[in-house]
Amino acid sequence: MEHLSNLEIVNMLARWGHLLFGIAWIGLLYYFNFIQGGYFKSASPEALSDAKAKLAPKALWWFRWAAMFTFITGLVLWGGVHGNGQVNEYIIVGVALGTLMFLNVWLIIWPKQKIALGMVAGDGAAAGAKALLASRTNTLFSVPMVFFMLAGPHFAGYTKTLLSTGMWVALAVVAVLQLNAIWGKQGPIASVRGVIVSGFVLTVILVAALEHL
Repeated sequence: MEHLSNLEIVNMLARWGHLLFGIAWIGLLYYFNFIQGGYFKSASPEALSDAKAKLAPKALWWFRWAAMFTFITGLVLWGGVHGNGQVNEYIIVGVALGTLMFLNVWLIIWPKQKIALGMVAGDGAAAGAKALLASRTNTLFSVPMVFFMLAGPHFAGYTKTLLSTGMWVALAVVAVLQLNAIWGKQGPIASVRGVIVSGFVLTVILVAALEHL
């Protein structure tokens, strides 16, 4: 029986951690978008106040740190993939989606949620709308992100030509959606049904770009 090298052990631990932290992160993302948001709209004033004071801050703590450690373990995995010459277009687009989602958590969702929950001073309504748009965008991105992360080693193999027109088109589409997350409107991703359907549509568009352009 062959002994694993130190690099193989680190890679396996990083892959394990990446999956565990990713489950926590995306699970909480879906909780916020599919469950908590609807509850906040229908809750009594007393229940809403209690949830904002006790439940939401604790959930956001787990949410943002799960995102952080998903990103850190992802960097370790990226180093191994890049060092072994296993990079392909699916991995690149998946990494781009995941990185933007991580940045949205720390640079938009968490700062704006602190204002919306009354933890720091500011326009709570405006901050809440900004946080919701970024959170909806992350939900939108999560569907193709998971597909592309799995497709990198299992669907595309490692023979895909890098830097094709299709890859740049896919990244451009993602960039436009990210700009909308910062300065735009919710549009079709405003509802739970809309963001779920839009996530699958986006996945089809990005895969079509990589495979046919």
